[in-house]
Amino acid sequence: MFARVSVLQGDIEHIDEGIAHYQERLLPEARKLAGFKGALLLVDRKTGRNLGITLWDTERDLYASSAAANRLRAQGAQAAAALGMPVVEVYEVAVRA
Repeated sequence: MFARVSVLQGDIEHIDEGIAHYQERLLPEARKLAGFKGALLLVDRKTGRNLGITLWDTERDLYASSAAANRLRAQGAQAAAALGMPVVEVYEVAVRA
């Protein structure tokens, strides 16, 4: 399993808009993509920092979803009033409990 981690610094005044976007727009689109296994959104309401994590069955599935992920990430960054561009990292999931 593989994970894409998107980190962005949002405006604390727009945390709820970012959360709503993740739930209402990003997740329904991601669920349609091959190999999607789940997602998490972690937020720090004091700093505005957001970590969006999507899980993928295979590395191939993760990279095949890149174009859609880029589009959805850009929309999410706008909803969260991101301060700068999100940072994206890819990891292999070594342990899942």
